[in-house]
Amino acid sequence: MRFIDEAAIEVQAGKGGDGVASFRREKYVPRGGPNGGDGGRGGSIFALADRNTNTLVEYRFARLHRAKNGQNGMGSECAGRGGDDVVLTMPVGTIVKDADTGEIIADLCRDGQRALLARGGKGGLGNVHFKSSTNRAPRQCTPGEAGQTRRLALELRVLADVGLLGLPNAGKSTFIRAVSAARPKVADYPFTTLHPNLGVVRVDQGRSFVVADIPGLIEGAAEGAGLGHQFLRHLARTRLLLHIVDVAPFDPDANPVRDAAAIVQELQRHDEALVQKPRWLVLNKLDLIPADERPSTVEDLLERFGRPEPVFTISALTGDGCHALCFAIMKYLDANRPPETGDVAGIEPDDALPETREH
Repeated sequence: MRFIDEAAIEVQAGKGGDGVASFRREKYVPRGGPNGGDGGRGGSIFALADRNTNTLVEYRFARLHRAKNGQNGMGSECAGRGGDDVVLTMPVGTIVKDADTGEIIADLCRDGQRALLARGGKGGLGNVHFKSSTNRAPRQCTPGEAGQTRRLALELRVLADVGLLGLPNAGKSTFIRAVSAARPKVADYPFTTLHPNLGVVRVDQGRSFVVADIPGLIEGAAEGAGLGHQFLRHLARTRLLLHIVDVAPFDPDANPVRDAAAIVQELQRHDEALVQKPRWLVLNKLDLIPADERPSTVEDLLERFGRPEPVFTISALTGDGCHALCFAIMKYLDANRPPETGDVAGIEPDDALPETREH
């Protein structure tokens, strides 16, 4: 299945049914009085976060979603049937915005979370509501209200604890293969990663975290160069960034320090909040450096990087240093748990939602 993380759709809630003006007509009841029923409510449209869904590809092709109209009222004070609601299942991590105003309608960050996207119209009133001592035969009734219509922009941001940064071929995909069961494509040419990959790293029984690998960034990414700029949004929810640097590039003109600084600049140009996130330096591909030259090479790089803290040296291919790095990440995440958040804007309380059926 294709990984699609953006989509634009239109939702139309159902119109409420019209109220009816009718009168009781029975034998031996010459003045039965008004008995017009109310119209049924129009169907509403809801979003439901589902952890078994991981892409928005369905909404690239099904752009218009309509709920049913409510039934008109009937005689004998019978109300019309309400329109069926529509439930749109979306991946956990989807942000739903109003395409016209940019307002965030819902942030689906928990499995099973529901949000009202478009409310169905109320049903009209039958003439039974207008009878009085001075108006015994009312012929008034009201039409049903129109349902809401909205143009929505869907944006998926994967939920991960740790995000990987780096140039193409820095070894990000090799690292995620080494520490998790994820199997992204690995090859000796740039941009083998075409979409974000997630891997669960199990450090101990009951202790794990999720790593997100996005396509490699290059200088000029903010202007559209390369692929990584398209997926930087997926790092917005991460709590820690690992900046992976290739310490033994094949290009003799390569400068790891300069390239790392360029990536940080691209982050800043895309979103200042990403630069403010905790970021660890990870020097990768030590296996390509002769053992007797490794200490001096690492020492030289650290001096040029300004001796950042913390810094880790690994070989994702052989696994050297990966175990210690994962334990350090787990320790950091345990010590920096995010505070519990309340209800997200746009989310309807469960007890306020009518019964819905998936559509």
